[in-house]
Amino acid sequence: MIYVLYVSMWFEIKFLNIKLCNMKNLFFLLLAICLASCNNENKTASATAANDDLYKEIQTGGVKIIPIETPRGKFNIWTKQIGNNPKIKLLLLNGGPGATHEYFECFENSLLPEGVELIYYDQLGCALSDTPKDTSMWDLNRYVDEVEQVRDALKLTNQNFYLLGHSWGGILAMQYALKYQNNLKGLIISNMMSSCPLYGKYAQEVLAPQFDPKVLDTIRQIEARGDFSNPKYMELLYPNFYEKHICRIPLAQWPEPMTRSFNKMNQSLYVTMQGPSEFGIGGNLINWDVSKELPKIKTPTLTIGGKHDTMDPEHMKWMSTQVQNGRFLLCPDGSHMSMYDDQKHYFPGLIQFIKDVDAGTFRK
Repeated sequence: MIYVLYVSMWFEIKFLNIKLCNMKNLFFLLLAICLASCNNENKTASATAANDDLYKEIQTGGVKIIPIETPRGKFNIWTKQIGNNPKIKLLLLNGGPGATHEYFECFENSLLPEGVELIYYDQLGCALSDTPKDTSMWDLNRYVDEVEQVRDALKLTNQNFYLLGHSWGGILAMQYALKYQNNLKGLIISNMMSSCPLYGKYAQEVLAPQFDPKVLDTIRQIEARGDFSNPKYMELLYPNFYEKHICRIPLAQWPEPMTRSFNKMNQSLYVTMQGPSEFGIGGNLINWDVSKELPKIKTPTLTIGGKHDTMDPEHMKWMSTQVQNGRFLLCPDGSHMSMYDDQKHYFPGLIQFIKDVDAGTFRK
């Protein structure tokens, strides 16, 4: 009997301990749930606050439409920012004149991983920006003022603003720097000479003689007649000129962003400023020449040339010695589109220049 009573008491005590233990565990479990709930509420509140900051303005993937003032009224300019670096913002000026920002897409692979913020920009008359029908708008000085309005709208300053102009964009970049260089941190002139008369001379005296004489004679006859729509003209130019001096990649393999951009060329803009001939220049830029004004440019400047370029690489090297703080980058395997046919030299040289300027260690 005593044994039974003892066993009974033992089970009651044990059961009471188990209940107390379970209650204790339950208390801690409820406490943990409460704390977790509070943490989740805090996280939710933080996420909501962050989202509130992000969505104060409608997000557009970096696209910004900039209204600009011109002698012919107001027009809209398309821009897109990719990346985010308050210290390094690279605005890209496309060539042509009349091409699009799209051929610069190859910059993303090399520059974005290095922290360079890219800004695409379609100039007036190009691609996604407005395209007025008034050819008086295709004027260099008006484009310079356009770039300045774009810079101001994007809040670019001499603490972060790098300007890269390729081909015709190089003309625009040089002219901009001569007027507004105090707004610049770094200037890159890619595949463009500082003199259109010298550009024409190089085309006639150096590039043309590289043609087969019979091919050149046929091209000359077509140009003399002004028969630029003749399919024979481009049929001869593609293998004899484009694949040798524009982009040294077989035409069938030309990079898609480049062909997409070229296929959208504004011919009115191109012919008005460049002229119809591929040899030299015959439009309203025919007499443009700032070669004697280069010493006025004090902004750190990189000039880029390709060995097989339509532009004289020796002249572009000379340009780097005329500006106050210049450096030259030669792309030994490159032509006019060195960012495609000589990427292994083009992008490391460009990146090093930007890094040196940013670090304050730039040397000629």
